[in-house]
Amino acid sequence: MPRGSKKTGVSKPAAKADFNGKRPTINDIARLTGVSKKTVSRVINESPLVHQETREKVKLIIAKYGFTPDPMARGLASRKSFLVGMIYDNPSPQYIIDLQRGILDALATTGLQLVLRPADRAHPEFLTEMRSFVERQKLFGAVLPPSISEDERLAALLRELECPYVRIASVSLDEPGVMLVTNDHIGGREAAQHLADLGHKTIGHISGPLSFRSAHERRRGFIQELSGRGIDVPAKYIAEGSYTFESGYACATRLLALKPRPTAIFAGNDEMAAGVYRAARDANVELPRDLSVVGYDDSALSTRVWPTMTTVHVPIRSVGSMAASRLVRPTTHHSTEVVPNLVVRASTAPPLG
Repeated sequence: MPRGSKKTGVSKPAAKADFNGKRPTINDIARLTGVSKKTVSRVINESPLVHQETREKVKLIIAKYGFTPDPMARGLASRKSFLVGMIYDNPSPQYIIDLQRGILDALATTGLQLVLRPADRAHPEFLTEMRSFVERQKLFGAVLPPSISEDERLAALLRELECPYVRIASVSLDEPGVMLVTNDHIGGREAAQHLADLGHKTIGHISGPLSFRSAHERRRGFIQELSGRGIDVPAKYIAEGSYTFESGYACATRLLALKPRPTAIFAGNDEMAAGVYRAARDANVELPRDLSVVGYDDSALSTRVWPTMTTVHVPIRSVGSMAASRLVRPTTHHSTEVVPNLVVRASTAPPLG
């Protein structure tokens, strides 16, 4: 070695002869880096599922030996796209927007993208359409909010297609590792406690559609808590809405025509509660003097109406983020639990007299 020269420990790029006179293949790169061919393919395709240290090691070898991937090599990683699907049938637009924002929060640094897919699980072609969607998009995974999350046929289909999923639901419906449980009965119970503590005894309830498990759970918690306090809610004071403003208005119009008129109404979501506001105005019923109103979700709408709305808070954006995080970093140990809590604002007060 000439005087003054130093041995650096970094060898020069190998000559073509090192690969029998041919350009290196993806198998050569995998052998030189000590990883699988699939891992090399993921690095080539900028997959988020490779540790940074491994990614840098593979990229160094690729640069060192002048490796150029061919289309077949890229195809190895393209069996799954970098798309996360949110399949939903929830009629509340604000819920979907907030959930979507949360999912995007969690995916921001992963390289994964979100694709939305509205669906109607009552449609005869529902499963056929879902199969086509998942296979065509080659989904990395799916987030299933209620009530689509409650469809066992869809969950079975996703398992068949080997498409990972996370289900958001009011109760646990699946293996713990794929569940995010929102405990809606607790929210219904808190609404009942608040109204009972204020002194209300003639109370109405507008539930969501009974095809939604959340509607059952919110109603169950509400009615059980009132019953435990000796307050009965006759069937005529219970109405079924559809989680929309229009259904809340229609149901409240009927409830406010009852004798005696309810002094409080618990609506199954904020959209329907806003419909109660409109019905009360049409009936010349003043909030909260003549009627207390409690909503559910604590959406942006609850602070944009007057009086501001007492509502059950659910961190919907955080729920979306937690669901997506669980999809990207799966666990089999436990479900994720969310506990709702009541936010008291200006739409509730003790009844007159």
